[in-house]
Amino acid sequence: MKNKKLIPKKVQIGTVTLNNQGPLTLIAGPCVMESEEHLLFMAASLKRLTQSLGLKFIFKCSYDKANRTSHSTYRGFGLKEGLRLLEEVKKKYDLPVLTDVHEINDVAAVSRVADVLQIPAFLCRQTDLVRACAQTGKTVNIKKGQFLSPWEMSNIIKKILDCGNKNILLTERGTSFGYNNLVVDMRGLEIMKRSGFPVVFDATHSVQLPGKSGNASGGQREFVEPLAKAATAIGIAALFMEVHPDPDHALSDGPNSVKLKNLKKLLQSLLAIDKTVKK
Repeated sequence: MKNKKLIPKKVQIGTVTLNNQGPLTLIAGPCVMESEEHLLFMAASLKRLTQSLGLKFIFKCSYDKANRTSHSTYRGFGLKEGLRLLEEVKKKYDLPVLTDVHEINDVAAVSRVADVLQIPAFLCRQTDLVRACAQTGKTVNIKKGQFLSPWEMSNIIKKILDCGNKNILLTERGTSFGYNNLVVDMRGLEIMKRSGFPVVFDATHSVQLPGKSGNASGGQREFVEPLAKAATAIGIAALFMEVHPDPDHALSDGPNSVKLKNLKKLLQSLLAIDKTVKK
C-alpha cells in the first residue's frame, strides 16, 4: 500500500456509494439474529433514524456466529432461516444488507441475498474463502485480522482483484494487544486508505475485550464514541457499529454494542466531524 498517487475508488452498493472522500455511510445492526421481531424492529428503527439524518445506511446482522468464544453460547438462526429474514429486511425496508460468511459452502446461497459479503477478521487470510466470495462479484468487506499489520491487507486485496472483483471494502477492528485486549492504531486507517479502496472503521468490535469473561468476550462501550470520532476525523468511507435496544441483555457482543436510544446523538456529532474534514 505504498501508492505514490492516491486514486480514490468508489464502491456502489445499491443506491449507496462508498468513497473515502465522500459522505460518511453507516453500517449497523444487531450482532446476531435474536428473533424475527427484533430483527425487523432494528431494521425499521435504524432506517428511520438514518433517513432523518440524511445518512446513507447498510443494515448488518449475522445469521450464524461461528466464531463464538464458547461452543455453548448462542450462535443465531443458521443459514436457511437467516437468509430468509435478511431477504425480508431487504424487501420490506428497501435496504442493502451485509452479513458475514464463515464457510465456502455458504457463499453461493449468501450471495443471492446479501449485497455485501463480509470476511470475519479471523478468516481474512483464508484464501479459498476470500476467492469464493470475490468470484460472486458482490462487494467483499474484509475485516483486518487482529494479528495483521495494515500494509498486509494489500495481499488480500490482490487475491480479490485476481478474481476480477474491484468491489472491496477494508475494515479496521483493532489489533491484539496482550491478553484479552485490543488497541486501535489510527495510522492503520490512513495506511489502508492508500490502497484507494473505501475504508471502514468498526467502532464497536474495536472496544471488545476478547475472551475477557471466560466463556464470552467483554467490552468497553464507553470508548466507542471517542474512537469513532477519531476515525471519522481521519476521513473514511463508513462506520460499522453493532446496535441493540438493550445491550446488557443482547445475545452476542452486548458489552461493546451501542444502545439504540443513544445512537442519534452520537451520529449527529460524527456527521458534523465528517462534513468538516471533507469540505
